[in-house]
Amino acid sequence: MPSDRLRGAGLTLGYDGRTVAEGLSVDVPDGSFTVIVGPNACGKSTLLRALARVLRPRAGTVLLDGRDIATRPAREVARTLGLLAQTAIAPEGITVADLVARGRYPHRGPLRAWNAEDERAVAWAMDATDVTGLASSYVDELSGGQRQRVWIAMVLAQQTPLLLLDEPTTYLDIAHQIDILELCAGLHRDHGRTLVAVLHDLNLAARYATHLVAMRDGRILAEGPPAEVVTEAMMADVFGLPCRVIPDPETGTALVIPRKR
Repeated sequence: MPSDRLRGAGLTLGYDGRTVAEGLSVDVPDGSFTVIVGPNACGKSTLLRALARVLRPRAGTVLLDGRDIATRPAREVARTLGLLAQTAIAPEGITVADLVARGRYPHRGPLRAWNAEDERAVAWAMDATDVTGLASSYVDELSGGQRQRVWIAMVLAQQTPLLLLDEPTTYLDIAHQIDILELCAGLHRDHGRTLVAVLHDLNLAARYATHLVAMRDGRILAEGPPAEVVTEAMMADVFGLPCRVIPDPETGTALVIPRKR
């Protein structure tokens, strides 16, 4: 069995007649907080969807614990891997508490009633994402930032060892962005969870990731520890952005300062 629980090997990915990536391979280090970065439309979310078994590769294989993820039962995969999709739509008229509770679906069966473990998982997820006070509110009446935190709570309630998050800080103000990324870092650091996230903010990615993957045009141009990946040369190659990279005065991690055009 390979050492990494989640791997993509020789992936060709696309939608309809358009190919987004070809011959793409990636290993997600166990116990890492892996962040995928790159310019718009470079294939970040497409790769994440393939790793989550939402998008079937045209060629190549996604391996979960050494087995082709496409051959494994959906409920079994859902007990191992949770996904926060970029565009999730809640059923009309559902409350926050009921939506978060749906994260427990993979752990329940026809003979297993809702129990104290489910209750604790939902309560913890709602508290961690600061949505407990919204429990009785209808999801479709919330702001974009509130809805995003509710969706994250649902994924956390799933309590999987692997978490895939597609732009988890979308719609969030800077304070809640930091809260969510601190939560993710804590899940990785204190609970041994493996996380893979797509982020647009390079400085937040460099601050929180333990493993960084930089993509452009469906290819991985650099990967490794953020301190080694976030360089002025990488920023020019991946983003076409002249910049300075200096130590963040707060954390010592890489801080990207764009140069004047």
